[in-house]
Amino acid sequence: MIRARRSRIVATIGPASSSPEMIVTLAKAGADVFRLNFSHGAHETHAAVYAAIRAAEPIVGRPLGILADLQGPKLRVGKFANGPVQLKAGQAFRFDDDPTPGDETRVHLPHPEILVAMRPGATLLLDDGKLRMTVTDAGPGYANTTVVNGGKLSERKGVAVPDVVIPMSPLTPKDREDLAFALRLGVDWVALSFVQAPEDMAELRRIVEGRAAVLAKIEKPQALECLGAIMDLCDGVMVARGDLGVEMAPEEVPVAQKTILRAARERGIPVIVATQMLESMTSSPTPTRAEASDVANAVYEGADAVMLSAESAAGEYPEESVAMMNRIIERVERDPRWPELMQAEQSHDDDDADVLVVAAAGAAKAGSTKCLVAFTTTGATARRLARERPLQPVLALSPRIEAVRRMTLVWGVEPRVSAQPDSLEVVTTDAASRALELGLVSPGERLLIVAGTPFGAPGAANLLRLAHAPLPVRKR
Repeated sequence: MIRARRSRIVATIGPASSSPEMIVTLAKAGADVFRLNFSHGAHETHAAVYAAIRAAEPIVGRPLGILADLQGPKLRVGKFANGPVQLKAGQAFRFDDDPTPGDETRVHLPHPEILVAMRPGATLLLDDGKLRMTVTDAGPGYANTTVVNGGKLSERKGVAVPDVVIPMSPLTPKDREDLAFALRLGVDWVALSFVQAPEDMAELRRIVEGRAAVLAKIEKPQALECLGAIMDLCDGVMVARGDLGVEMAPEEVPVAQKTILRAARERGIPVIVATQMLESMTSSPTPTRAEASDVANAVYEGADAVMLSAESAAGEYPEESVAMMNRIIERVERDPRWPELMQAEQSHDDDDADVLVVAAAGAAKAGSTKCLVAFTTTGATARRLARERPLQPVLALSPRIEAVRRMTLVWGVEPRVSAQPDSLEVVTTDAASRALELGLVSPGERLLIVAGTPFGAPGAANLLRLAHAPLPVRKR
């Protein structure tokens, strides 16, 4: 089942989409990667969904990726003695380490890491940014604030600190348990929430030890300040616009999105644009025109993937949401100006493998080349090709199923399992026959092959070869 588009679709699984039948339906509608949101659901539920996704692969005839999204730290205020309180602009309000239930003047903040990091002038946002406060004074175990934007505050509402680095790991004890479970299952990608610094991703990489690809969710302004260093430790990145939009001014989020997309493109790592893409389709069979434009803009920007959250997890129209996103992507990619945009921002390194890949992408611009084929062990060669945004499909052949499934997130790549070639003749015949079998070329059409010798050595792309799809054998 070859998709007539390059940008990929990530669909979140939840109560509306967790049955084996619905998973197959969503895959047929266009989902390429399924997201398991570990903020919700028991391990047994995730295990059943994992098994259903794996069972769907032979039904839809292509590999499906699985992304485990870790919850990360949830910072919340404590309890109030007499229910919600009403805070007014200009009034004083105190956060402290006293567990006594709060009132209109103070509340317990059960996160000593926040109180330690507080300084005069810092901003606190509560209840998804509805309430805003400025710190006037801070010391051991307390922070005094002035309310800037007031409103009703009830217990256990979330707290965000946009302009302070909080000295805590984004991996909570729950996350560590969920991560160990997800790795035992065999997920393809792990997403880390609330990344603040490169050390956060380094910690995740140490734990994962290559058993899955690791992805940073960029949802804190602090991460943007050291974005390059964070990305150097990532296999992929997500523009998590929901939480990013809480801690940043709304007009800053589109700029941050473009910054992250460019940085990911430069490094040749896949980037997902997420949150509220078709939000109205949780309860409506069609999106707003603004939502359709939002998805389209991400595709025009060259995003590897766009993501559905509540739309596919808990909405009334999960299949329609995936199908709509699929149609929007296909329509954008038929725009005559879309190829110009894909070619406008190209970036590559100076090592031999990148020079070869750039040459392959350049040669493929010849109208007679219908398909690029990358023989790859880890997926690195296919990702290098995808970074060049060739307009021809890229067939990536790897002997490792884990590498194939990780490539389901990569722009324009059709990954498939294939035996490791042991000769140039096998490289040529395997590439031509698989491309023909999948309908990427017609008999006699030309394809361009990128491979490496010695065969099976990761990162050894040093071979560029032209071939033609075999013509049908005439019967005498």
